[in-house]
Amino acid sequence: MVRTPSTMLPLGTPAPDFTLPNVDGRTVALAEAAGPKGTLVMFICNHCPFVKHVADQLAALGRDYLSRGIGVVAISSNDVASHPADSPEQMVHEAEQRGYAFPYLYDETQEVAHAYHAACTPDFFLFDGARRLVYRGQLDASRPGNDVPVTGADLRAAIDALLAGRPVPAEQRPSLGCNIKWKPGNEPPSFAT
Repeated sequence: MVRTPSTMLPLGTPAPDFTLPNVDGRTVALAEAAGPKGTLVMFICNHCPFVKHVADQLAALGRDYLSRGIGVVAISSNDVASHPADSPEQMVHEAEQRGYAFPYLYDETQEVAHAYHAACTPDFFLFDGARRLVYRGQLDASRPGNDVPVTGADLRAAIDALLAGRPVPAEQRPSLGCNIKWKPGNEPPSFAT
């Protein structure tokens, strides 16, 4: 497994807008997915061992926070020509199997992944009610094979702080996962700031 860290987009960055197809066939825009108190945008896919390792926790995040005013949305941006397990048809099965209560969108052009500077799966971006970035980083310290339980501790602490009106913890560690599978010639420029 190639381990790719997230780019750690600058805090305060406005959420890039999007309109993408959902696994249920409807189109979902950021404005529809956003919650009044905040919005969690996750870049995931079906085949990645890092995502598989935390998928049940991702489903739990949706169950735990959607009803509390946090919008939750997942986006798959992988090239399905090279990774057919990530196709929209397979995304339907993944969402059903995992019990995702949030939209699972397909970014065929990879423009949304570029706009968010997403680098890996999973990659997490938490925005406040004004859609300004307050957290980007890891779900928790668990990785495939490291025997650390999957709790979602880091991301949950950020969401809980946001909901309570407290500052989100300043110490934020990059997420780590498989690189996004870019289409040939569509690799992003360096996201270094």
